[in-house]
Order: sequence, then structure tokens, then C-alpha cells
Amino acid sequence: MKAVHFGAGNIGRGFIGLLLYQSGFETCFVDVNKEIVDLLNEKRQYTVQLANEAQEQFSVENVYGINSVENPEQVAEAIAHSDLVTAAVGPTILPMIAGAIANGLKKRLTQTKKELTIIACENMIGGSALLKEKIYEQLTDDERGQFDQYYSFPNAAVDRIVPNQINEDKLMVTVEPFYEWIVDQSEIKGVNPPIHGITFVEDLQPYIERKLFTVNTGHAVVAYLGYSAGIPYIAESLQNKEIREMTACILQETSKYLITKYSFDRKAHMDYVEKIIQRFANPYISDETTRVGRSPIRKLNKNDRLIRPATQYVEMFHETPNCLAKGIAAALSYDYLNDPEAKEIQEKIQQKGVENAIETFTGLKADTDLFTAVCNNYYELVSK
Repeated sequence: MKAVHFGAGNIGRGFIGLLLYQSGFETCFVDVNKEIVDLLNEKRQYTVQLANEAQEQFSVENVYGINSVENPEQVAEAIAHSDLVTAAVGPTILPMIAGAIANGLKKRLTQTKKELTIIACENMIGGSALLKEKIYEQLTDDERGQFDQYYSFPNAAVDRIVPNQINEDKLMVTVEPFYEWIVDQSEIKGVNPPIHGITFVEDLQPYIERKLFTVNTGHAVVAYLGYSAGIPYIAESLQNKEIREMTACILQETSKYLITKYSFDRKAHMDYVEKIIQRFANPYISDETTRVGRSPIRKLNKNDRLIRPATQYVEMFHETPNCLAKGIAAALSYDYLNDPEAKEIQEKIQQKGVENAIETFTGLKADTDLFTAVCNNYYELVSK
């Protein structure tokens, strides 16, 4: 079996590439990083190490690379002969690979009518749907009809912490032991891709929100609270009693919403929450608060990890989630000026005041209790 994977970065190699190899795939990594592509072609294998006490290592073999800038025709040819296409390039880059995938899928139609699944493994809601939209923008009506007949773009939820790292072996990747890859099988034409480690579900939305409002929410607030306390690393931040208790309180609020909305088993869900907190506290992962907290404007979007669960909580329970309000305030106080989005927020606060910044970046309205709670928590944080 042959897979084409876009993105030869740490997530691509350490998460998706590992599972593809363990499932029997030969994997072609498509990337613009000439050094990584050349190394993949030279060595045809790499090592994945787990961030735990044993530091277990796994060899990933049967791999090679294509530079999509230098060899676009080779990319199209690889897609034409593939059994699966995946991507882990980041939400902002995802639309940029649509053209290469579209060309490969068109070429494939001239050679075979076999069905094919394309999965975007991104830290976002609806990644595959977005990729499909951008691909279809480049097609004729007739091509869209053929694509609809043979190609599937199931959305997915992915979760694995892969910290920033510098290794002497440029291909080696360290990843946490835990991972989760959930795919919406209701959108797949034909059989499910035979990948060990994927959980196929009929309705992805509960799992998307569970991950977003537990893992992403929790990770972000630990970063912002840790940074505010002058602590440089995530695991170290959770050694701080006040930060750990606030993180637990925030995830209690998101859990109340998730359990009520999706009828998750309470004990199973709270066990999941505790596992997530333990993952953040993993002493074998050296993850900086400034890496996890980066791009605060995106994280403060009304449909993202902080504002969405807070507004949904208010709507569902008619009360203010005070711990979430403090997490939102911590994001607004994040003043790491090497981060362009953090700099933009701080400039807005200095020029227009925090009330204006809250309305601008979160969409919260000034006449609401949640807005007031965020504002009050912000003033309390910055006064310390």
C-alpha cells in the first residue's frame, strides 16, 4: 500500500508517518523543506522516540520524499498511484497544497477509477472539508462530479503533543506516548483506510468538541497562566498549585458543558480530563509556554477554545463560567512581544483600552456578565 503525506515536519513524521508505517504503508512525504526531503531520500528511514521514562524508540522505514516546489509532476504521479492521501501542514498552509492535490487527483482519474480517501490531520475543526473546498475551487463542473464519485474527504480529530526540538539526527522526532486520531467514517466512500490506531466514528462532532474544549482549552490556559506567573515551561507551570487548580476548574466548566450536550459518561469523561492534565505535566516534554500560547488572536476567536465553551456555557446554564473568564483574561494579558498577535493585542489595549480589545478580539458584548467577568479578571491579573 502506498500513502502520500503532505508535511514532513515533526507531526507528520512523528505521528502520522509512524502509524502509516506500522499499518504497512510505503509513505511518500511531500514538503518544501529541501534538507528534510533530501535526508528522507538518502536514509529511507527515521527514528521516533517516546517522551517517557523508558524513552522507547521506533524505526520508521519504507519512506521517501518529494520536494513539491522542485518536482510538482512527481507529486501528481505519486497521488495518482496512492492508496491514501493525508496532510499535516498547519491550518494556514492547508489551502496552499490544494492545487498540488487537485492536479494529482485529476491525473489519477485518467489512470484508475479506484476510490481514494484524503484526510487533513490538522488542529482545527473541518480540516478535510476546507481542503476539499479549496481543491474544488480549481475544478470544472464535470471534474467536481467525478471527484464526488470517487474521492472522500472525511474530517478528523487528531491529538498528540510534539514539542519543539532540536536533534542531532535531523529526522528523529520525540513525541508523547498518548495519541488520538478519530475519523468520520460516514464521509468515506468504499472501505475505511486500514490504519491501525484510527478510531472511526459515525458522528465526529462530539469528539471534535471534546478534544478542542479539553486538550486545546487546557493547554492554552496553562500556557497563559504560566507565562503570567513568569514560568517558562508547561510541565513546570503545572507544578504551581494555583495554576493546576485553575486549570482543573476551567476543565470542570468545559466538562459540564460537554457532558450535558453530548451525554458523555461522567466518570469516563473526568478520567479523560485527568489524563489530559497528566499529559501536560509530563516531565519528559520540555514545551515552552510561549510556543503553546502563540497566536492568541486565533485562540481568542469566538469559535475557538476559550470563547466558544464560555459562551456555550452561559447559553446552556444561564450562569457565568468564572474560571473560563480568568483563562480568557490571561490570554488577553499575554504580552510576549515576539509573537505578532500578542503584540497586536497589547497595542490595542494600550491605544483603546481592554474593553475595546475584548470586543474586538473575542466578539463578547460589553453588556454581558461574561464580558464583565473577563474584564475584572484582566485588571486583577495585570495588577499583580
